Amino acid sequence: MNEEKTLVLIIDDDDDIRYTIGEICAIAGWQIVGAGNGEEGLAKFMKHSPDIVLVDYHMPRMDGLATVKKIRRLDTTTPVVVLTVDERQEIADAFLAAGATDFALKPIKAPDLISRINVNLKIGALQREATREQQELFLDKGINSATLKIIVDCLKEKTDALAIDEICQEVNLAYPTVHRYLQFLVENGNAAIKVLYGSSSKRGRPRNTYYLVNN
Repeated sequence: MNEEKTLVLIIDDDDDIRYTIGEICAIAGWQIVGAGNGEEGLAKFMKHSPDIVLVDYHMPRMDGLATVKKIRRLDTTTPVVVLTVDERQEIADAFLAAGATDFALKPIKAPDLISRINVNLKIGALQREATREQQELFLDKGINSATLKIIVDCLKEKTDALAIDEICQEVNLAYPTVHRYLQFLVENGNAAIKVLYGSSSKRGRPRNTYYLVNN
């Protein structure tokens, strides 16, 4: 019996981008269904029940943020990855609060996108498991237990404090996603910040690194 293929729903008003992402997904062995706007995407989400959704931020008729909110009213576990060129943290926070799982920056690069989809499929599986076990899925606005577990596990495995970009490389999540979850850990006393300064011979800007706190 053939194993059922992963189904990826791509919601983007740019035909070329939908085609490119479709080709990348085909390389990875995934099936795709496309939609040219948020309204069409929502209808196809209800019809096809995809394993993961990729949604553009800027779209006519119904933008990405509104689309994510409506998807989350129907389903709380399917991963939703936002496609965007906008790296502002306040935009990321709004999407995470609406229920987005992660981000993929344009222009799309095949290895990065495949990696990002794979880790978010894992998050989706963890979310479904948490739901079956009746665990709390969303711990706070924009924070879900599955993504939090992946970031905490990464910090547990390391003896040194890690910068955000180092964590991003380890877990294959976007910078704004990791930043939001680290903020949550620090605010709740589960992690702390260690500031590293450049040496006198190499005057680099100070950078924040993060480590878990034993409570």
